[in-house]
Amino acid sequence: MASDNEFAVETRATNITWHRPAVGRRDKEKLLSQRGILLWFTGLSASGKSTIAHALEHELYRTGYLTAVLDGDNIRHGLNRDLGFSHREREENIRRIGEVAKLFTENGVITMTAFISPFRSDRDKIRASLGEGNFIEIHVKCPLEELQRRDPKGLYKKALAGEVREFTGISSPYEEPLHPEITLDTSLLSPDECVQALLRLLREWKVLNRCASPGGAGNATANIAPRSPS
Repeated sequence: MASDNEFAVETRATNITWHRPAVGRRDKEKLLSQRGILLWFTGLSASGKSTIAHALEHELYRTGYLTAVLDGDNIRHGLNRDLGFSHREREENIRRIGEVAKLFTENGVITMTAFISPFRSDRDKIRASLGEGNFIEIHVKCPLEELQRRDPKGLYKKALAGEVREFTGISSPYEEPLHPEITLDTSLLSPDECVQALLRLLREWKVLNRCASPGGAGNATANIAPRSPS
């Protein structure tokens, strides 16, 4: 288990200087004919974060957009394989992925992250680091009873039996977003309906400048916050 001091985030090197790139963000966005932005999917395990993110990526790819999906489980196989699930390690997990996502976004890529990211302050720090109009918080919401019924990995069953420690929603807290740009209730919406709601939001934010496939969420409603960047 890593100590708290091991994951201190202050800059320890002293003889470093920030190097301004010769090719800037706007140049790359012009080359790609798209705007870089970060879509941050947050929600409990089995709520549908990865499913929706990958379905959205497929739709954007189909219409010619360059995207990247950073998935929580996949990242823990590589970049963050040295981290466990203590409060401090969860913070470091999100800090690292926030930095990686920022690099993608600043290079003009439509970037999606699918992480539980249970702590509100961690998500807020990433929003602040990207600046206004570059971060879309997506709350993938689902009642705990439904999540326990789905339980595709058997984790809720193990957590309730005490076999998995620090499990978010059972033995570790989850802080819901206070003002997400959009809330998707996956007990009411299908993955396709969620994708269509997100496409509409991306058009409102002027991220998409090509024609994506038409569609709507039928009678089920996604809760979209009224604000969007000018």
